[in-house]
Amino acid sequence: MKAPQSSASSFGWISGCAVLFILAAVILPLIGPTGIDMQRVFAKLAPDYGIFVELRITRVLLGLLAGGALALGGGLFQAMLRDSLATPYTLGVSAGAALGAVLVLALDLERILGFPALWLGSMVGAGAVLAMVAGASWRGGHISGVRLLLTGISLNSICSAFILLIYGVVRERRSFSITQWLLGRVDSVSYTALFVFAVAVTLTCAILLRQARAWNLIAIGETWAASRGVDLQRVMLTGYVCGSVLTAGAIALTGPIGFVGLIVPHLVRSRISPDNRLLLPCSFLLGGVMLAACDAIGRVVLAPAELPAGAVMAVIGGPYLVWVVRRRF
Repeated sequence: MKAPQSSASSFGWISGCAVLFILAAVILPLIGPTGIDMQRVFAKLAPDYGIFVELRITRVLLGLLAGGALALGGGLFQAMLRDSLATPYTLGVSAGAALGAVLVLALDLERILGFPALWLGSMVGAGAVLAMVAGASWRGGHISGVRLLLTGISLNSICSAFILLIYGVVRERRSFSITQWLLGRVDSVSYTALFVFAVAVTLTCAILLRQARAWNLIAIGETWAASRGVDLQRVMLTGYVCGSVLTAGAIALTGPIGFVGLIVPHLVRSRISPDNRLLLPCSFLLGGVMLAACDAIGRVVLAPAELPAGAVMAVIGGPYLVWVVRRRF
């Protein structure tokens, strides 16, 4: 483990990641299959103004927020399980959120109910898995990381099986929508949805960052953390709930995008610091930059066709995972 970072060094790393985050928010909306005349944008002339403001800016902001949420969730679950290869998928949260969203798509509930039920379905799915995993892991007033892991892996497999079953029985039109969503893509959304998601992410991040010192102690061992005054049950339960909210919110808006929650926290831990007071905020900022950049690459690499951000992340994350496994084992 690296030596603890000084306050000045920590501030420098976080500031540098924040600068990258801001630069991505400014530069990436300019990237696309067609050029944008900024003079026409400032003059609010169509079609440049609509494309830039309603499509590209919202898309980049969603990529930044969703990527940050998934990376922060990955860093959190890695701290919770004390395993640098853990991801939001490890504990079944992602699969539960995906199952809830797939049910909404299969039943066409958004058209029937007249409101964005996809987010609600994703949250309900993640909440159901959260309750089952937490209930199965709670024994004698104690939540075990090992039981969390084993229960989460089991429920992940069950949810994935139900997704395949639903995909196999729905009509062709619905199966195409499910396929497109399961690929994981960052599309433009309303500013209202972005605002609600941003508020949820901000509140969740604030809670997790306040617990960063406790996660550092838990990384040494649960007994050690308890002897230093950490309320293990409260911290573990709060962390699991916050990680589930981050994951479900991101998946509801983008679909299941893998590898962000694995690659970014691992890179921050190995290249910057394992201290969660530094790892968690840097993971959020760099995760947002990575997903938004992957979406920008997907927009232009095969223009006018687009590659889903999830596919681009898989191309990057797959070889990286193989390299990590070879290096560790």
